[in-house]
Amino acid sequence: MNAMIDKAVNGLAGWVNERTPGLLPFYRKHLSEYYAPKNFNFWYFFGSLALLVFVNQIVTGIFLTMHYKPSAAEAFASVEYIMRDVEWGWLIRYMHSTGASLFFAVVYLHMFRALIYGSYQKPRELVWILGMLIFLVLMAEAFLGYVLPWGQMSFWGAQVIINLFSAIPVIGPDLVIWIRGDYVVSDATLTRFFALHVIALPLVLLLLIVLHLGALHEVGSNNPDGVDIKKKKDESGKPLDGIPFHPYYTVKDIVGAGVFMIIAAFIIFYAPTFGDLFLEFDNFNEANPLVTPQHIKPVWYFTPYYAMLRAIPSTLLGVAVMGGAVLIFFLLPWLDRSKVRSIRYRGWISKTMITLFVISFVILGWLGLQPGSELQTLVARICTFFYFAFFFTMPVWTAIDKTKPVPERVTSHA
Repeated sequence: MNAMIDKAVNGLAGWVNERTPGLLPFYRKHLSEYYAPKNFNFWYFFGSLALLVFVNQIVTGIFLTMHYKPSAAEAFASVEYIMRDVEWGWLIRYMHSTGASLFFAVVYLHMFRALIYGSYQKPRELVWILGMLIFLVLMAEAFLGYVLPWGQMSFWGAQVIINLFSAIPVIGPDLVIWIRGDYVVSDATLTRFFALHVIALPLVLLLLIVLHLGALHEVGSNNPDGVDIKKKKDESGKPLDGIPFHPYYTVKDIVGAGVFMIIAAFIIFYAPTFGDLFLEFDNFNEANPLVTPQHIKPVWYFTPYYAMLRAIPSTLLGVAVMGGAVLIFFLLPWLDRSKVRSIRYRGWISKTMITLFVISFVILGWLGLQPGSELQTLVARICTFFYFAFFFTMPVWTAIDKTKPVPERVTSHA
């Protein structure tokens, strides 16, 4: 019986391979014969988890578009219809809204791992740049999707963010009208945001993800030691400190995905709003241009940049600071002058600076959720100053920081 099954499977595989001769080499290059370092740890789960959440967003988004009405008159009611009358509609909506926050959570952790292990250094500069482009498009995608429920916070959040473009000299006012499609945030704004959110940006995201993974598999993955595993190979040319991505890391990632989905399930079923962080309470009220919410704030994953914007008195300078806070990440491969990649072999200066950077980023995130007192504004300015000082002074402190000798092979399998 087993022989018959094996023969049938092999026959089917041969039939497919004859008609798609590039499929098997693709599988070998990117899975079974792609050698990843043996010493991947907890921090290397988040790339695959980001891909998992991306698939969740696409699938749940398709089902939501079956019932959503991209109209200012019907959008809010259609979301209520999905929540109350569509079979399992509430689950799909909460999977999508929770997925958006979890997407940013795993992406931020993925970026932090790259920061502490130097995954942006040569020869992975292009991998890092493509990853940052994914982050930019993801931010745009999240903002557009945030507007679609057409609740109070959706409407007024769009009003605030779009009006920021008016600070751009000369073209600002015309640019705002072009983005809105009208003189005010209206039906035209909602329909074009819907088109961009559902069709245009997901295609761009998919393309960038494919390019990101393709670039990664050309140069190979980094590891917690920052050691190039391609330097030590056996007689057959296989890295001594590498193992095939499939089945070893696919199985490991499945375990991580299982734990991740359990956490996601607890949030979806028991705390879908997550205390006003994932879904704001004001957004359960229909958009009303005549009533301004008492405190307009973005979703948690935008709050660090929103805190920077509010901390700057000048609107134009505030917009420049907020945009620069994201764009400066693109320069990271050229700002870091350290001789070693991993934080394991860097000195106390690098460890202290990275720790303070993370603390300032978290504080800015918290301040972005607050109404904004004089003390909070002062703290936000201090944290914003350190945020940029971290990058601008990086060529100095990474160059003078004392480093430890990097081993020839990964430490856990030396």
